[in-house]
Amino acid sequence: MDSPYPARRTAWRYISLLLLIAAAIGGWSWFWYAATEKAQATVEGWRAREAQAGRIYACGSEDYGGYPFRFELTCAGASALFQSNQPPVEVKARGILIAAQVYQPTLLISEFQGPLTVATPGAAPHLVVNWKLAQSSVRGTPAAPERVSLALDKPVIEGISNGSTRTLLRAGHMEIHGRLAEGSALSNPVIEVAVRIAGAMAPELHPAMAQPVDANIDTVLRGLNDFSAKPWPERFRQIQASGGRIDVTQARVQQGEIVAIGGGSVSINPSGRLQGQLRVTIAGLEAFLKLVGAQQMVQSSSQVDKLAGALDRLSPGLGSMARQQVGANLSAGINMIGEQTTLEGHRAVTLPLRFEDGRTFLGPIPLGDAPALF
Repeated sequence: MDSPYPARRTAWRYISLLLLIAAAIGGWSWFWYAATEKAQATVEGWRAREAQAGRIYACGSEDYGGYPFRFELTCAGASALFQSNQPPVEVKARGILIAAQVYQPTLLISEFQGPLTVATPGAAPHLVVNWKLAQSSVRGTPAAPERVSLALDKPVIEGISNGSTRTLLRAGHMEIHGRLAEGSALSNPVIEVAVRIAGAMAPELHPAMAQPVDANIDTVLRGLNDFSAKPWPERFRQIQASGGRIDVTQARVQQGEIVAIGGGSVSINPSGRLQGQLRVTIAGLEAFLKLVGAQQMVQSSSQVDKLAGALDRLSPGLGSMARQQVGANLSAGINMIGEQTTLEGHRAVTLPLRFEDGRTFLGPIPLGDAPALF
């Protein structure tokens, strides 16, 4: 007769294995709920931090999930009210999915569902933004943010006015990345900001943007006292007051045969406008001058007006001839003023890009006014 003990030992092995599995599941569940609470606290902390700067985020409905390996927050009917803007601005999106891995609860990955509308509270939208894919990532804690990124595939921005819609901007891809390079969020932070744009077109904003533009721009913001929650105009005012600056460490812009690279530093004057100079190298100068209408801008500038008026007083019609000569010889003159070089295998010229109280000049060419930062 066989002994019952081997069968009992086998049964106890199975029972022990089941108990171990149950304990592992229970332990993992406890860990997941603890990590979920940590991630929820991070989300709520970001909301509270943004609210201090007048940016109020809300959801029509919220749903938490993601067990067993992720924490997920689904926000349907997402909205953001920017009270610090004048006038206030309300932004709405169809929904947002925020996710964090249980082992990285301070890294939040978000995916946005469009369209996104921008309006004055209580009024009809004046901007509509849509995309194929929109994602962001935020690393760090609410008190000590470390890195923020936003990426958009095929973004389209449309303006609405008097019932009509026009496309303001369209691009293949856009990214913006910000990270803490030096210091801390509470003491003298130095912020690196990188912008990546592919195939951007904005003919409604400027005729020169009718052809696709690619751009990679890396900058560093110096002069912040801290990175506490506040609107960006206040940050720029803080940079100006502390004698800080904006370093363009590397920039490359291409549109068709026109390629430009450059770098340098600019400051902010008490009026909130840029002041300083970048060193820019351009290949395809003649195409660029034609694109921006440089001949017309130079011919109509105040300095040429004074010269033409003086010449007309000497001999009627001489001023008009001078205007034509200035425009016709513009490219040759700039090539003589600038430093001849090569860029990516093409003939190029290096010129200063100057900002004088917001007025922008490429060498002697006026390009328009940069907007005030505060």
